[in-house]
Amino acid sequence: MYPLGERPNYEPAPDSTVAALAERAGVTPAEFAYDAMLEQDGQAVLMLPSVNYAYGSLDAAREMISHKNAVYGLGDGGAHLGFLCDASLPTFMLQYWGRDRKSERLPVEQIVRGLAHDTAQTIGLGDRGLLRAGYKADINVIDFDALQLGPPRVSYDLPAGGRRMTQAATGYAATIVNGVTIQRGGVPTGALPGRLVRGARQMAGIAS
Repeated sequence: MYPLGERPNYEPAPDSTVAALAERAGVTPAEFAYDAMLEQDGQAVLMLPSVNYAYGSLDAAREMISHKNAVYGLGDGGAHLGFLCDASLPTFMLQYWGRDRKSERLPVEQIVRGLAHDTAQTIGLGDRGLLRAGYKADINVIDFDALQLGPPRVSYDLPAGGRRMTQAATGYAATIVNGVTIQRGGVPTGALPGRLVRGARQMAGIAS
């Protein structure tokens, strides 16, 4: 297990596990873990990588997401949202793989194409994913240098107090859906121009 920190590090060094940090601090791993989770006003979390983190790096993941047939993902919050936050994937792709990773990164233009055009084409939404006349004007205006994922948080704001994981991000100057600005500087404008799209190739509704 690894402490995730205020600025989550999803590729921590092998010698930064809870056990290794506890040994250097002269305490038991359990003591160190409890103290770590009390940080951030008791909201801090620990990370336990289970797949795609062989040899203490994400090199295997880079090889997979660089494959010509790979699709990054939809950045959704599905049935598993009580313990995962997939909605942070687009920000993580841009921030970490496009900017912050110390070893091999991915070209930003490749990431943008993968998040926009390639994903849209894969699920049959052929009217978006490019800045082109006649396409849906769905656009994120991003301050790339300021782009930053926050730490995961547990919220109980679903119907009947249901639990979900959330992960805020900064650096999005504006989000535009079909030509209408729905958030500016991370603050919703109140505009809700989207509608639910259902199709044979989709198992769930996708905001249009």
